[in-house]
Amino acid sequence: MARISPLMLAPPVIFAAIAGLFLAGMMRDDPDALPSVFIGRPAPSLEGAAPMRGQPGFDASVLRQPGVKLVNFWASWCPPCRQEHPELEALAAEGIPIYGVVYKDRPERAQAFLDELGNPFSGLVVDEKGRLGIEWGVTAPPETFVVDSEGKIVYRLIGPAVDVMLEKRLRPAIDGAE
Repeated sequence: MARISPLMLAPPVIFAAIAGLFLAGMMRDDPDALPSVFIGRPAPSLEGAAPMRGQPGFDASVLRQPGVKLVNFWASWCPPCRQEHPELEALAAEGIPIYGVVYKDRPERAQAFLDELGNPFSGLVVDEKGRLGIEWGVTAPPETFVVDSEGKIVYRLIGPAVDVMLEKRLRPAIDGAE
């Protein structure tokens, strides 16, 4: 009788393990959401971030002030950032403070973007090298964080704040943080 090599069992075992991981991922409450380790924790430091020239800056103490606020990582080279910009202006017009982080972009290009489309931000800092993005766990712009009165992150929206993402995810998070 021929013996089966243990190496012959490796491919089906590996396939079963990968299939199990995919199945577990599909069974989550929201399979499209990427989890964030920052939810429920204080917002990371803004140390080393420089205010954008000609714009008010902000620091971590601003994020601990009363009221809900948004921190939006964006860039002038980012098409989804352009897409979400009118929505950010509408949120700012409603009185929701939005603090912007210019992510991996040059300040002069970011200023040209704001000159063209308007400035919804209560404060702006520049993260040219992406260090702040690493601290906050940003994968790619745009990303928006909802921060409560205690300076804790209550929600992270990956992608543009438009349409369904704005109405079904971001607004409920803003309402829940107040």
